[in-house]
Amino acid sequence: MIRALCVVAAAAALAACTSAPPRSAPVACAALPAALAAMSNVRITAATAVADDGKGMPAHCQVTGVANERTGADGRQYAIGFEMRLPAAWNQRFLHQVNGGNDGKVVPALGALPILAKNGLQRGFAVISSDSGHREDDPANNAAGLARSNVFGLDPQARRDYGYGANDTMFSVAQALIKAHYGQAPQRSYMAGCSNGGRHALVAATRYGDRYHGILAGAPGLNLPKAAVQHAWDVQSWQMADPDIRKAFSPADMQLVAAKVLERCDGLDGAADGIVGDLPRCQSAFKLGELQCGGEKTAQCLSANQVRALERAFAGPRNSKGELLYSDWSWDAGVGAGNWRFWKLESQIPPWNRMPLIATMGAGSLSYIFTTPPTRTGGSPDELIKFLSGFDFDRDAPRIFATDATFTESGMQFMAPPDVDDPRLATFRDNGGKLIVYHGNSDAVFSVNDTTRWFRKLQANAGGAEFARYYPVPGMAHCSGGPATDQFDALGALVEWVEQGKAPAALNASVNPNNKELPAAWSKARTRPLCPWPRVARYNGSGSLDEAASFRCSAP
Repeated sequence: MIRALCVVAAAAALAACTSAPPRSAPVACAALPAALAAMSNVRITAATAVADDGKGMPAHCQVTGVANERTGADGRQYAIGFEMRLPAAWNQRFLHQVNGGNDGKVVPALGALPILAKNGLQRGFAVISSDSGHREDDPANNAAGLARSNVFGLDPQARRDYGYGANDTMFSVAQALIKAHYGQAPQRSYMAGCSNGGRHALVAATRYGDRYHGILAGAPGLNLPKAAVQHAWDVQSWQMADPDIRKAFSPADMQLVAAKVLERCDGLDGAADGIVGDLPRCQSAFKLGELQCGGEKTAQCLSANQVRALERAFAGPRNSKGELLYSDWSWDAGVGAGNWRFWKLESQIPPWNRMPLIATMGAGSLSYIFTTPPTRTGGSPDELIKFLSGFDFDRDAPRIFATDATFTESGMQFMAPPDVDDPRLATFRDNGGKLIVYHGNSDAVFSVNDTTRWFRKLQANAGGAEFARYYPVPGMAHCSGGPATDQFDALGALVEWVEQGKAPAALNASVNPNNKELPAAWSKARTRPLCPWPRVARYNGSGSLDEAASFRCSAP
């Protein structure tokens, strides 16, 4: 039976949580620090009543604290910082908010995702959020420059907390706070996150399958250390086109590629609407070589080196034996969008020397966190680029699987779901859990192909995986954005599935009218059905191209 009461995390040593007598009288917000003072290794630092602001933020109790304060093996101070918000109008549900990137900061516990118009707190969830056991703004790390948010990788426990340990501890803390404040345990427990948060979610579905009734995983970096190897592969690929990766492809070059993708693939779903609805068929229809210049480079074509660089990057990283080290990638209309460029080619951030995110956060993560032993990489843009440029796919890539006497779990062991190569989610499934996964087809960070392969294996192992649904999102960038209908209530669909037994079919998606990358021809009210994989949205042959009702979900 899925546990809704306090579950003790061995690593957190919260023994007092289960020994305390069950509460029946609710504890006021201000009294929560004293009420939970007996919890081992947990310190509540503040509990404040927040009034309804009249702008959508409901009245709630905001609790902040730390757990497992300690000195790390690297001599630095560590703790799991957290925030929990307990709404006055509680819906008797708990939402474990898991965050993206390197974590390292306590994102406000609102239960918000870019795809959602209404966050979890506004819906009445009690929400917890944490920094996963390290601080990106720790002054002790300032000397590491742009890698300062990565140097926690020098401590084995900090790696483990980042991978999964902090979530184990936070579940226990959240259950104790809910029980104290409301006088009862939650009736349902959920988890939701995107990017690294999506990875957190799938790890929890495997490691803690008896704790959550429903899990929402967006753009899950389920093989995150492998995806970091892709960063080195990308940089070395772009350098084939230009030693300065920022100049390898201009924005116009990538928009040219996106236009050619639409030319070959837009109509494959029956509608010329600026959306590649049938991504699988597009991969055979699109030929990058058609864009190669016959002579000198012009605005209407790509050089031979540019074509070679893009083809190499999209094929995915390989060692000298030709073995694929992460995943290949799909061609989609979002490759010309700003988010794709920001991650892959160029940012507009002066302290980064305008280098893309893969060359800053990505390089530091690969060097300090995901490989064993960690590499103390310099934190300037030039030093981080140098690390990726010199990364050897025979010698260095295997280090994401390596361990030693200090780091007894490899990067893949503490980051990926334990059954990532053969997913079953047996405990989660057998306890009645429900899973919704979504992923943008134009995601530049994690390949949608990797998620698709994972889900195909899950379906095969679980006899169809009737407890799980997967929604690829045409055109969408990383977690949101791009030329896409990227607003959809996957959280509401998950709750309805868990609590009413209504399995979701198509999700109704709309554009974000504030998305500056929407094509000018698109209506700001455009809607589309998001179809559960492997089905795709096809035009009915009549009706407005801006209305979901004009499309149906069909077999690929």
